Amino acid sequence: MEYSIRELSQMAGVSARTLRYYDSIGLLKPLSVSGAGYRCYGERELALLQQILFYRERGFPLKQIRKIVYQEDFDILEALSEHLRELEKQKQYTESLIRTVRRTMQQMKGERKMSDAEKFEVFKDKLIQENEERYGGEIRRKYGDDEVDKINEKIRGMTEADYERFQTLGAEIIKRLSEGVRDKILPESREAGRIVALHKEWLCMTWRQYSEEAHKGVARMYIEDARFKAYYDREVEGCALLLQKAVQYWADKA
Repeated sequence: MEYSIRELSQMAGVSARTLRYYDSIGLLKPLSVSGAGYRCYGERELALLQQILFYRERGFPLKQIRKIVYQEDFDILEALSEHLRELEKQKQYTESLIRTVRRTMQQMKGERKMSDAEKFEVFKDKLIQENEERYGGEIRRKYGDDEVDKINEKIRGMTEADYERFQTLGAEIIKRLSEGVRDKILPESREAGRIVALHKEWLCMTWRQYSEEAHKGVARMYIEDARFKAYYDREVEGCALLLQKAVQYWADKA
């Protein structure tokens, strides 16, 4: 079955303007365009649009979605399986949040006791899970299970203030890197040095022991491993490379 842009817009809940934009950036081309400029979409385009919307719901940027769905080996069934796994994880996390909210309310009403640490367990557990999924395999191969387990222990042992500082530092590093890439700062600049100092502080909140060589090694992973690179380049491309070069220069001086 084929659909006009208006029909597809109404069925998918996506504006015609958005569909035209997707066409202009090569994300979702129509099956055909009439001489009068009317777009027509078929079954393949519907399947692709569904995938695009799934990835958007998961927070993927359009540029990354385009790379994924137009890979030669892209498999829609496998993609759906991946979406399902991620949604199940989100469901578990949401359920954990609900339990934490309920317990906190019960504690405030005097119906149960709840330690301060319990109030933040769900957030720290999510952070550990995300780190394991993104980088666990690579880090365990490089530094061993014991080192990673100790990092996870330090995260679980963070106080409220520690956890807030850890999150703030992570966001500040990304912000400064993005600004640095836009401003074309050099890795040897003082601003790059400040970013490295923040990154060192961030690492030391989970590392048992800091060393310049380990810092440089981790920074190299940021450009060698696509997952790390995507994390740092998610707002502005070039952030991972700037951080790696800055750490290479400043680690011995920070």
